[in-house]
Amino acid sequence: MNLMLKRLVVIAVAIVILVFAFVWFSGKHADVKLSEPVAAIGVSTPVTVQVTNPHGVKWFSAAVEQNGQSQTVFQDKTKSSQVQRNFSFTAGKKEAQFLTEGPAKLILSARSNDFRGATTTLSKDVQVSLKPPTIVADGRQHYINQGGSELVLLDLDDNWNDAGVRTGYAAVGTFAMPGEPDKSKHRFSLFPFPWDVSRDTVPVAFAKNIAGTEVTTTFWVKVFPKKFRSSNIELNDRELQKVVGELDPGGSGSLIERFIKLNRDLRKANAETIYNLRNNTQHRILWSGPFIPVKGARESFFADRRSYYYNGKKVDEQVHLGYDLAQTTNMPVKAANSGKVIYADRLGIYGNCVILDHGYSLESLYGHMSRILVKAGDTVQKEQQIGISGSTGMAFGDHVHFSMLVGGYQIDPKEWWDEHWIHDRILSKIGPGAAESAFNAATVSSQPRPEAVAHHHGKRHRR
Repeated sequence: MNLMLKRLVVIAVAIVILVFAFVWFSGKHADVKLSEPVAAIGVSTPVTVQVTNPHGVKWFSAAVEQNGQSQTVFQDKTKSSQVQRNFSFTAGKKEAQFLTEGPAKLILSARSNDFRGATTTLSKDVQVSLKPPTIVADGRQHYINQGGSELVLLDLDDNWNDAGVRTGYAAVGTFAMPGEPDKSKHRFSLFPFPWDVSRDTVPVAFAKNIAGTEVTTTFWVKVFPKKFRSSNIELNDRELQKVVGELDPGGSGSLIERFIKLNRDLRKANAETIYNLRNNTQHRILWSGPFIPVKGARESFFADRRSYYYNGKKVDEQVHLGYDLAQTTNMPVKAANSGKVIYADRLGIYGNCVILDHGYSLESLYGHMSRILVKAGDTVQKEQQIGISGSTGMAFGDHVHFSMLVGGYQIDPKEWWDEHWIHDRILSKIGPGAAESAFNAATVSSQPRPEAVAHHHGKRHRR
């Protein structure tokens, strides 16, 4: 009997040990990583850390260390079984007074929310940068059309890491003055004033150091408000079937439901794709002289507000950011100016689409073509044929959608068709060398300029 009892005790102890070992070794270390890289911290730099663990997180802390001194700058002891958590805090001299200019460490620690409670520690080398940058904008008068663009000169000091101009929600960067190295302190920003930003909005030039400390300045601006058109579009089943059948062949729901979804969601996704091309630009002028004015029947204008009706009921509203132009079916589509092809493929509502980079974040877009005759990476000359007009994408007839962008934001192209505006607002500011190279190239050919794009006269070319 005693032997049997001993055996039971041994078995029970073994089971307890096995259970303990299983629970212990099933504990997981947390995965700790910065949501965005942090190269430096300043007075008070925002930091976001992502912690992942299948059992959740018991606690998280962040500290800074420098020259043998350490200070906890953030701690969260809230237990949670949530698999992934984000912790946001600030780190810098405001949180740790002993910090001085120079190298330091950011120490991140997280404990798993399980029996084992393993602690993961991540140490990141950072630079402490406490000196803010300086920025001075030019003293010129800047006249800006709502929906247009403008250029401002900026002088920075050695302590800048990022700089640009913000106009409402639109933020763009800077470029070195022509002929100067990329990290030059003498810079300019070609920036948009978006059509939907209030005329009372004041553009702000900014500069940041490596720690993200930002300084701003304003400059003299006069904005000319613009009144944009409105139009109504009556949809029918034939047109809906054309668009939905091409852009959403495997979708579900009624024709009008699918069209509305495309008109909203696909349009938004396409805008994001276009915006993400903004940094794929040459740091020099690729264009020569004014962009060729687009002639022919203009069936839609820049920033037209379109109300869509189906069976007499309003079903959607969107803003059309470009020009729809028509002349004859399947006519050549020609580059409005010299540039480099950065996109040549299908692009949702734009169908067969080509986007040209003209340097310094200036782009032109050509949509709805039946054929594309260039490929990404090609260099094209002014008036070179790049495609053939068509009705691909969200188009109900043969035409070309033409638009221009600055820093990834749609602008009204009309300014860039005006040689005097280009000289006064752009080239005169960035130096005679830039102006000479652009306009000398424009005088090489004295032949009359054909239309930038050619289109088909028809009833319905809207998208």
